[in-house]
Amino acid sequence: MIKLSYDVNDYRRQISEAVNDGDCIIELGCHTGNTSKVILQNDVKLIALDNSPEASKEMDKLDLTFINADVRLHDTLSEVFKITQKCDILAIDLGGGYHPDTVFKVFYIWSSTFKPKHTFIRNRGLVEFYNSISEAKGDYKSNDGFLDSYKDSGIPPQIKEFDLWTPMLKK
Repeated sequence: MIKLSYDVNDYRRQISEAVNDGDCIIELGCHTGNTSKVILQNDVKLIALDNSPEASKEMDKLDLTFINADVRLHDTLSEVFKITQKCDILAIDLGGGYHPDTVFKVFYIWSSTFKPKHTFIRNRGLVEFYNSISEAKGDYKSNDGFLDSYKDSGIPPQIKEFDLWTPMLKK
């Protein structure tokens, strides 16, 4: 199941309704941990990532694995893959309202790698796109937290499109 929302309260409620004790959860864009705290109300393994300078101090106070890194980088994906090769829930909140193209690329790469049962995405641009569709042709539907057409792809190689996001990502 993939759920898309913009309101942060809806996003957190959707996640809390899906979390079960024992789940492995990857949270992309945890910032200072407000959603993480909701997730941690259950007995879970939480791997939270954010590259903002405010994140480290707050996330170090919580019982989780925190990685201060850019989720658009292949090295970051590889680092998490060394910790776990699968997750039950993938939660993505990368700025809430901005850059739907980036959010979708991150969703595609991370979900096709970790094959979550459930994915929750908070992004205004994707909600607006979804709500603006008047007709969709083709019978494509995925019932898990990743796109079914990429279920057997494994960890994807670094894609060339990463170079287009920002010059700061180039080494």
